[in-house]
Amino acid sequence: MKKIGIITSGGDCGGLNAVVKGVAQMANRKGISCVVIPNGYAGLYNLVDFDSLVELTPERVDSVNSALAGSEAGHSRVKIKKIKNDKKYDRIKEGLKKFGIDGLVISGGDDTGSVIVDLSEHGIKCVHAPKTMDLDLQTYSVGADSTISRIATFAEDLKTTGRTHNRIIVMEVFGRYAGHTAFRGGVAADADAILIPEIPVDFDILYEHVKKRFSRRIAQSDVRAGTYLIIVAEGLTNSNGEELVDEAAGVDAFGHKKLTGSGKYVCQELTKRFKKDAEIKKFMEKEKMYVDGLYEAPEVRAVTPGHLVRCGRSSAYDVNFGKEAGASAVLLLAQGIDGVTVVGVSGDKIRYMDTKKAIEQRHVDLDVVSLHETLGACFGRPRPEIKPDFKKVEAPIERHL
Repeated sequence: MKKIGIITSGGDCGGLNAVVKGVAQMANRKGISCVVIPNGYAGLYNLVDFDSLVELTPERVDSVNSALAGSEAGHSRVKIKKIKNDKKYDRIKEGLKKFGIDGLVISGGDDTGSVIVDLSEHGIKCVHAPKTMDLDLQTYSVGADSTISRIATFAEDLKTTGRTHNRIIVMEVFGRYAGHTAFRGGVAADADAILIPEIPVDFDILYEHVKKRFSRRIAQSDVRAGTYLIIVAEGLTNSNGEELVDEAAGVDAFGHKKLTGSGKYVCQELTKRFKKDAEIKKFMEKEKMYVDGLYEAPEVRAVTPGHLVRCGRSSAYDVNFGKEAGASAVLLLAQGIDGVTVVGVSGDKIRYMDTKKAIEQRHVDLDVVSLHETLGACFGRPRPEIKPDFKKVEAPIERHL
């Protein structure tokens, strides 16, 4: 293993520059040359046409800021298997041969990982540094902590405008069919309700929770001010099993439906119930808020921070994990181990698993959800009774978020 190529792919997020830096620093330490293959799998496919590649020498690596989100290597959403060229794998191998690249470190999520499996099956040596802000891989993934922290910050900030206008705020976040970022970000922001794909939403239950808590806050305020915060994940379903998505959004490059519109749908369902509820008019009149024809029910507003939760700066945790994952990927390639995903690093112990297994989707643990329901958050379903299982252990429980 004399030369390694680094690729980052899929969606950008925090911690990726730490992966790039960890790969380059370990490669330099081991006397292995490390080059950037820019723009993800699009760059890999077109590698044969490049005149030169940037080598991540110690001097060049100094200019890579691990604390910045995004990626020095660039991204694209390209599925190699979908490229129409019948000679696509030969073309990729020609490009690798042209630059003397012996193996690849590729950082990405489940879609990126599926391409890693594909490339490995065609004899291209790859090691996967897990990355997805969705946190839905079997391993921890770079970007999750950064994104969850930003979701929590934005959600907490939105309470100021919500309270000023006595609004219910609905904030929709990424996550596809796993609600990890909405769940953890919502908990961190003290959200009143958290709606995730793992739990079909009963809007009557949600409405009663909103009505009771929102009206109580305003009634108890000496200036009649209050708000209610809902964090909504994309990929949501209602209690009838219907997917709450804007069908006009289309599909992405991997053929996945673009999951947008759940926040807007939640707003519509709550607004409809507010307008039909005779008790709401009485409440508005009692609190001196009611204006006939203009302000007859509380306002429900949807906010979608979108790519703001991906950008900016990386959390310290993601920088640490990113460097460790990148460095470990180099060591695995140097050891002749490929087609695998880095799971974790503990001192000199490097743990890995088959990438095909690592990219299987992991959902939110509903036992953990039950704990937070007990603490008062609404998840759009009847609140279950928590039944703790007490057990003394001799060592800490090894787990990720």
